[in-house]
Amino acid sequence: MDASEQRAVEELDALSAVPRLPGLAGRVIGWLDTLFTFLATLALVGIAATVLLQVVGRLALPSSPAWTEELSRYLFIYMVALSAGVVIRQNRNVNVELFHHWMGPRGRAIYQVLVCLLVGGFALIVLPYAWQYAANGTWQTSPTLRVPMLYIFFSTVVLFGLVLLYSAIGVVEGLMAMCRQPSQVDTETL
Repeated sequence: MDASEQRAVEELDALSAVPRLPGLAGRVIGWLDTLFTFLATLALVGIAATVLLQVVGRLALPSSPAWTEELSRYLFIYMVALSAGVVIRQNRNVNVELFHHWMGPRGRAIYQVLVCLLVGGFALIVLPYAWQYAANGTWQTSPTLRVPMLYIFFSTVVLFGLVLLYSAIGVVEGLMAMCRQPSQVDTETL
């Protein structure tokens, strides 16, 4: 890859140039990232195994297990909920990057703070309602697995809680990046 191709690839991920939290806080957040990524990956593997069982059951067994479709749906819901915060932290959510590469380090930090404030504010508003929604599942069970729907509906609390947590982390990282002196900015990563 020549220099112009390398530069083009780096510009595609302009927002990742905002520095991460250093020290113990950064390590703890890194461990959280690893934990939630592992759990989301585990859910994805569970989906694959469940769907594979469903396909094999339809082809090879006299009747396929009825619970596989329901379990794969619940695993998918939790996979999305568990990975939402890490997606925010790594700036991997779907967005249109029309002007990010024109911004300097402080502009990118300001942009990150504004986006994280908006997303976190929305999660903060929705979180109490997600809790109420989850509480509705206390007297319901799923049709085939007979799992209390509280556990399934609780995925909304997990989703918005992680979005709020990772948005707060993004705000702190953006504010710290805005306060850095230009001489402190690592020009290799920008």
